[in-house]
Amino acid sequence: MQTTRPGVAPAEHVPPMSRAPAGFSIERDLPAGFAGFYRSLHDAFAERQQQAVAVRRRVLEASRAGIRPQYRPAGNAQSGWRIELPDWVRDQRNQMTGPADDAELCVKLLNSGAPGVMIDLEDSMANEFARTLQGIDNAVAAYYGELTFVDRKRDGKVVAIAPSSTVLWTRVRGLHLSQAGIYPEPTPAALFDLALLAYKLDFARLRHPLAIYIPKSESAGEALWWRDVFAAVARAKGLDPHAIKAMALVEAFPFAFEIEEFAYNLRDHLLGLNLGRWDYMASLIDFTFEDPAWVLPDRNTIPHDVAFFQNLRERIPEVSHRHGLLAVGGMTALFPDRSDPELNARALAVLEADKRNEARSLFDGAWTGHPDQNAIAVAQFPAPNQGFARKPGANATPDLLPPVTGVGERTEAGTRAAVRTTIRYRHGYLSGLGASLLDGYMEDLATDRIYRLMIAQRSRHGMHAAADVTRFFDEELARLLGEPAAQSPGERERFVEARRQTETMIARGYNDPV
Repeated sequence: MQTTRPGVAPAEHVPPMSRAPAGFSIERDLPAGFAGFYRSLHDAFAERQQQAVAVRRRVLEASRAGIRPQYRPAGNAQSGWRIELPDWVRDQRNQMTGPADDAELCVKLLNSGAPGVMIDLEDSMANEFARTLQGIDNAVAAYYGELTFVDRKRDGKVVAIAPSSTVLWTRVRGLHLSQAGIYPEPTPAALFDLALLAYKLDFARLRHPLAIYIPKSESAGEALWWRDVFAAVARAKGLDPHAIKAMALVEAFPFAFEIEEFAYNLRDHLLGLNLGRWDYMASLIDFTFEDPAWVLPDRNTIPHDVAFFQNLRERIPEVSHRHGLLAVGGMTALFPDRSDPELNARALAVLEADKRNEARSLFDGAWTGHPDQNAIAVAQFPAPNQGFARKPGANATPDLLPPVTGVGERTEAGTRAAVRTTIRYRHGYLSGLGASLLDGYMEDLATDRIYRLMIAQRSRHGMHAAADVTRFFDEELARLLGEPAAQSPGERERFVEARRQTETMIARGYNDPV
């Protein structure tokens, strides 16, 4: 293992980047006219993205030095402003999510009966240029209702999207990511994804406005970047500057303190806030990394209603409903499996309890990722939403760092499970999968990031020596190499490389979701 202290970022932080292939030309290899469409957007917004990334690094460094994020003084954001929620989005009791490059899954989700579907260009997809382009093409076809897949389990039948009122969302990549190979200098991945999607779409064919999910925000000021980007892209398409609508994920610890200010800044576009709890848990570890009181327990021993989640579950609906926005809850990681009746029953029972808790917290809906979860999730929430209900005496500014003393378990077995999962996840990523079902749990970049940070933090605070962590990696890799999955040609080498990449990220403090 690297000798750098685990979790400590190198002096020069290099953001992870997807790269277009050698010889790529934006003029030749993307749709005619897009090069001119995009150049002015890049010139207007690339430097602002880099400034936002630099601010993020300073806030993280300050938090690790003991200067934690705080609520802002009350201002215009806390006034009586409200949006008018459009009819087409009033029912979002369940939003199903899946990777945009998987046409089969996208079609199945859209045919599930869910009120909403979010197809993802970010955490559940490998961050590779060809996959991004495929995901955008799939999104365009899905918006038109033309996406299909060949069902090889049913004699090659072509399955299409059935007509429905399902709201279709697209999650673009976050501000922390840049895209290389378009120009000599990097361009914001979020801007590239949104611009190419919008350029390809004929808005006259859409059943509802273009609906975007904003990931990984960390401050209220970033809303101004998104506001200006949405307006600039809309104007470039000849549309009203407010034509693009959005929901924003609450996935970062400092962002949780500024969601009301963010919503105010983006009020002409924003329709709701979503608790992205797995990324939020990872961010919580990142920002409290140096605090020995915040070494979190084994992930799967942390109850879904742990105080640091419940307090945020009080804040998000209170802020959202005060201003006419929807509040959407998170993903339940344990997935059903019809081939395993015991696991299937447990997964659906966990789902029901989790979503019932979110409904009681006054969320209007939640996320799921498996069609079998839809009916149970929808049934937990009132139709079409909570009517902007607010809890009497709700605390809009709760303690977001309640003590974790006595929560869950901190065990060597838990660390080993984290090591094993990160190797297996990275193996899947190297095979082109941004999300993998492992031991019944859907693992994506968010949960991979939790485990990487957990391993680094436990080493940092002496729960395991660095030599122990290396030994865990050695032994878990050896176990994986002895399993049938590692015996196919090339698989052994891929597992070894997965271990190398994971260890390197942990040792060098690359804690972003990458």
